[in-house]
Amino acid sequence: MGRLVRSCMQSILKLVNSLIGMVGMAMILYALWMIRVWQRHTADLPFGGGSDFPVPWFIYTFLGLGVTLCVITCTGHIAAETANGCCLYLYMLLLFLLLLLEAGVTADVFLNRNWEEDFPVDPSGNFAQLKDFVRSNFEICKWIGLSIVSVQGLSLLLAMILKALGPHQYYDSDDDYAPDRVPLLRNAVVVGDPVYGSNRDAWNIKINDKTTR
Repeated sequence: MGRLVRSCMQSILKLVNSLIGMVGMAMILYALWMIRVWQRHTADLPFGGGSDFPVPWFIYTFLGLGVTLCVITCTGHIAAETANGCCLYLYMLLLFLLLLLEAGVTADVFLNRNWEEDFPVDPSGNFAQLKDFVRSNFEICKWIGLSIVSVQGLSLLLAMILKALGPHQYYDSDDDYAPDRVPLLRNAVVVGDPVYGSNRDAWNIKINDKTTR
């Protein structure tokens, strides 16, 4: 029963964790599109050195967040597949730090009226476009953001449950072994005559034979 529950938790964690990976891939694709637009307008890559334009920090940040989400997804798949304690602890730590970062940014945006001053000026203009899009579609963006945070929280909860269940067990008790670990003794054949009694009895029989002769 415990093995069945553990397998279900692993499958659910992989499924939920895949949603985080899809968000990360979408952010990477959007960052690549922004790099393409930046190159078209400036005839220069944002990663090239010696550029006359300011650093487009928003593109860097978006691409870095997408890569981070993909790394967390890979870590989560490894942790779910192996159910290893170290991998699960690392996965939970990464998710916890990500949730703290998102909570800090959200608190700064909603509690600070001048939150835009905390961010540097974006020369690419993509940050301003994203703000306008969020303001014009606030309800949709709110539910999308809540869904992403809920998926991350559910992944953290599933990882904690999987860690509480423990690693794979190949046997439940001392007498209940797994089939692939049972020693090959079922078809063993005893060669020779069976020996009854102790060595002392056999020695006494030999002495009696000599005395009678």
